[in-house]
Amino acid sequence: MAAKRFNVLPGFGLTMGITLFFLSAVVLFPFAGLIIRTLGISWGEFWKLATNARALAAYRLTFLASLGAALANAVFGTLLAWVLVRYEFPGRRFLDAMVDFPFALPTAVAGLTLANLFSKNGWLGWFLVPHGIEGAYTQLGVVIALTFVGMPFVVRTLQPVIESLERDVEEAAATLGAGRLRTFASVIAPSLLPAILTGFSLAFARAIGEYGSIVFISGNVPFHTEIAPQLVVVRLEQYDYAGAIALAVVLLVFAFVLLAAVNLLEQWASRIQN
Repeated sequence: MAAKRFNVLPGFGLTMGITLFFLSAVVLFPFAGLIIRTLGISWGEFWKLATNARALAAYRLTFLASLGAALANAVFGTLLAWVLVRYEFPGRRFLDAMVDFPFALPTAVAGLTLANLFSKNGWLGWFLVPHGIEGAYTQLGVVIALTFVGMPFVVRTLQPVIESLERDVEEAAATLGAGRLRTFASVIAPSLLPAILTGFSLAFARAIGEYGSIVFISGNVPFHTEIAPQLVVVRLEQYDYAGAIALAVVLLVFAFVLLAAVNLLEQWASRIQN
């Protein structure tokens, strides 16, 4: 009689049932409710609510600012992850812990802090504003806030990959006469590219749904510094539930597309690394 394999957790049926119940209660049921409410809106009305001038301006700022913040995080987050992994220096552990600071800090507090820093009388604003760089109550402020909240996604995605890189390969390339630039382009970059793209996608997806940190630093001026999540809140405050649902569904679709892209990138990365 074959001996049963010991498993710390209960049987598959019980654990799978608990998993599906929790996932349904937290994720699927709210999404289903949103879809059901959307079905009560005619397609013509939905299209009108989702594509009016104010909504299009909010989409434009949301996606362009999120793209800019994700690109900035992809570049500087890669450099930060490389420094934290490859170099030993005083304060490295503290700097590494500070990477997770945007996760722990409430986003509303982050937005208020950034607004104070980049305002005309702020510690950074008093120097930047005279040079024409206005970081508070402008579209630049939206990019700054989104960069702040998205930075940990790139760094934490890249750190394990950089740690797994074999330095012997880099030393072998140098021994064969490859310079630093060629070693980076031929040896390091191909290994880091999938992780960079994954971190970029995660930071981009996080930025699209960000709300709290932007409320204070953007000023929420319609057609100028108003983002799509803020417009959803405005519609709810005006009891325009149909308008809020239409905007929410558009953001939901983009979120699903980005998550699918992240999963495809992870599969691609696993195939390359294997």
